Amino acid sequence: MLQIFTWLADWLVYDLAGLSATSKAGDALHFFVEDVSKIFALLVVMIYVISLIRASLNVEKVRDFLAAHHPGAGLMMGSAFGAVTPFCSCSSIPVFLGFTSAGIPVGVTMAFLLTSPLINEVAILLLLSLLGWQFTLLYILVGMGVGIIGGFILHLLKAERWLQPFAAKAYERARNQSLSSAPAPDQALTFSERHAFAKDETRDIFGRVWKWVIIGVGLGAALHGYVPEHWVTDYLGEGQWWSVPAAVLAGIPLYSNATGVIPVIESLITKGLPVGTTLAFCMSTVAASFPEFILLKQVMRLKLLAIIFVMLLMAFTLVGWIFNFLSPYIL
Repeated sequence: MLQIFTWLADWLVYDLAGLSATSKAGDALHFFVEDVSKIFALLVVMIYVISLIRASLNVEKVRDFLAAHHPGAGLMMGSAFGAVTPFCSCSSIPVFLGFTSAGIPVGVTMAFLLTSPLINEVAILLLLSLLGWQFTLLYILVGMGVGIIGGFILHLLKAERWLQPFAAKAYERARNQSLSSAPAPDQALTFSERHAFAKDETRDIFGRVWKWVIIGVGLGAALHGYVPEHWVTDYLGEGQWWSVPAAVLAGIPLYSNATGVIPVIESLITKGLPVGTTLAFCMSTVAASFPEFILLKQVMRLKLLAIIFVMLLMAFTLVGWIFNFLSPYIL
C-alpha cells in the first residue's frame, strides 16, 4: 500500500521533473516527495480513523484493561504494536497524537513511539538476509527493549505533564471522559455524528503540524541527498570506545527510516565499521534525528524532548558497546 508513494515520487521527480535518480538533487527531492506525501496521508487517515473509533468506543474500557494488568503488559503491547507497524519516526507521530487524544497512558504511547521507527517487517527480512537470524533476533529484542524501558521511565516521570497544551488538554479530556465535542460513550451515535467529530479532530491536528512536516522532512531530505556515507567510516572505523557515542552524535543531523537504513548498515559494515558502531549510528539516524524532533516539538514541551533525547543517546551508545562486544559471537 505504501508503495504508491514511491510511485508518486518516481513520476513527479524522475518522469515529470526529469531529474536523474543518481543525482543528489533527484535523490533529495524524491525522498522529500515520498515522505511528505506518505506522512500527510497517514496523518489524515490515522487521526480520522482513531477519532472516528474514539467517538463511539468506550475508551474507559481500554484504559481499564491496561490498568487491570501490570504496567509492563501495556508497555509490551505498545512496543509490540510499534514493531509491527511500518512507520518511520515522523509518520509514527499521527498515531501518537491519536493515542494521546484517546487517553491511552503516555508510557504505553511512548513505548510505541520509540519502537516503531526502529523495527518493521521489511527491515527484519533485510536483516535476516544480510546478517543472519542471531543478529536479527537480538536487534528486535534491543529495539523493543528501548521502547519498553523508555516508556516505563516516562511513565514513572508522568510525562503527560510535559505535552504541549493542546495535546495535554485532549489527553486529560479523554481521561476524564468529558469530551465536549462528542457525546458520552454510552450514548448511541449516528455515523454522521462520529464523522463530524473525527473531521473536526483531523482538521484541528493537521492544521497544527502540517508545516512542521514540510520543514522536518525537507531538512532530512537535504541531508539524505547531500551527505556522503564514506565520511562516517573515515573517522569512526577504528573501533575505539569513543567511536560509538561519536557515531550516535553523527547520526542525529541525518534522517532515514528503518527500511532505508538497512542498506546503509550493509555498506558501512562492508567498509569496515564495527557492527555496534554501525548500529548505533543507524539507530540514531532513524529514531533521534533533528527532523523527528522538529515534529515532536509540536506535541511535546522542551523538557520532555530533552529527556527523550538524552535517554535515546544513552540507550544507543550502550547498544553499540554491547553489539561490538558480542559481534564475534553472533556474526
